[in-house]
Amino acid sequence: MMAAGTSPPVSSARPEMTAALMDATGLDDGILRDLVHRFYTRVRADGLLGPVFAAHIADWPPHLERMVDFWSSVALMTGRYHGAPMPAHAALPVTWDHFARWLALFRATADEVCPPTGAAHVIDRAERIARSLHMAVMTSARRDATGLAITTGAGANLPDDL
Repeated sequence: MMAAGTSPPVSSARPEMTAALMDATGLDDGILRDLVHRFYTRVRADGLLGPVFAAHIADWPPHLERMVDFWSSVALMTGRYHGAPMPAHAALPVTWDHFARWLALFRATADEVCPPTGAAHVIDRAERIARSLHMAVMTSARRDATGLAITTGAGANLPDDL
């Protein structure tokens, strides 16, 4: 039996780093699982995002597990996620409006589910992820339109309302 206030052990490739992040943020696997499941429930019901996700994800339980592993890796440095999100998102028919809506839903869910320090931690990472994925989508769209690979760098036309 664990002592009150103690989080269950987390599977991590970097246990000391993960433990330090858990202590600093108040996050653990249970909170991240709740965050992911609540967030994607909102995404699926959303008028803008729901159709995009419905067109690309048929089997939600494995996707949710993969997203829990992703956020565990991003937020707690567990190393559990072994995927390539850029190629999976680069060809999606989305604009910055989709990413802005994704961020609004994520922020609201993180603020509800996570302790304040943990919410700030995952929101910061979500904002970075949204910018990176948006850049990948824009680059892919330019490549498709021109047949050439376009490099985007500092000064690219990225929104700065994060």
